Amino acid sequence: MHTNPNKAGLVGGTVLGGIHIVWSLLVLLGWAQALIDFSMWAHMARSAVIVGPFGASAAATVIVVAALVGYVIGYALATVWNKVHKN
Repeated sequence: MHTNPNKAGLVGGTVLGGIHIVWSLLVLLGWAQALIDFSMWAHMARSAVIVGPFGASAAATVIVVAALVGYVIGYALATVWNKVHKN
């Protein structure tokens, strides 16, 4: 079975970029700190994680970088998959 590396990269980029879009929206709406607090409580952990104020340039940067990293990971995994499963 052949996997198209470009399509796999687009899926990876969409997933990681999309997660960071959701995170940026949570920060913008002021809901991110509550989510962090709940996650720490649910994992029975303590850490001083403080969500800062929303910054549009920081949000755009993290979304673009995450999407690029997701693309590279998806592309690389598909390429390895194709090499391992050659007929």
